[in-house]
Amino acid sequence: MAEITLDQIKDLRERSGAGVMDCKRALEAAAGDIDKAIAYLTEQGIASAEKRANRVTAQGLIDCYIHAGRIGAIVEVNCETDFVARTPDFQTLVHEIAMQVVAANPVVVAAEDLPEGAEGDPAQLVLLDQPYIRDPSKTIRMLVNETIGKTGENIQIKRFQRFELGA
Repeated sequence: MAEITLDQIKDLRERSGAGVMDCKRALEAAAGDIDKAIAYLTEQGIASAEKRANRVTAQGLIDCYIHAGRIGAIVEVNCETDFVARTPDFQTLVHEIAMQVVAANPVVVAAEDLPEGAEGDPAQLVLLDQPYIRDPSKTIRMLVNETIGKTGENIQIKRFQRFELGA
């Protein structure tokens, strides 16, 4: 097996935002291939999200996004500690979710919140199942799971409200 270099770890860390030891393990598992290591970290982020799903999320942020003064959204996203709530990764996630709500107009956060008889495609009505506006190959759930993998804490979108002028 090839020796993993500090430059490889640094490159993967910059591209993924994962911790140094996580990057080293991913590179070892991927035999030094950066793309495979990123895929490995993504899988691990999802796995770590599932392990953390039952942890209490009593901290977090409220953020808003207003587009052209006509459409806006306010969102509440929770995490486990105020330390994580102050990190750039978490703050960026919360703002991206507010932008998603403005752009895609979801009805509920999760599928279990859909009212009985709701009409429409659940992938469009449910925020977590919507394609991410900046990268349609990802869903909002995947975006949240990536941030869970980076921060090591459970993250949950608690609620949102969208406002449209004249509606």
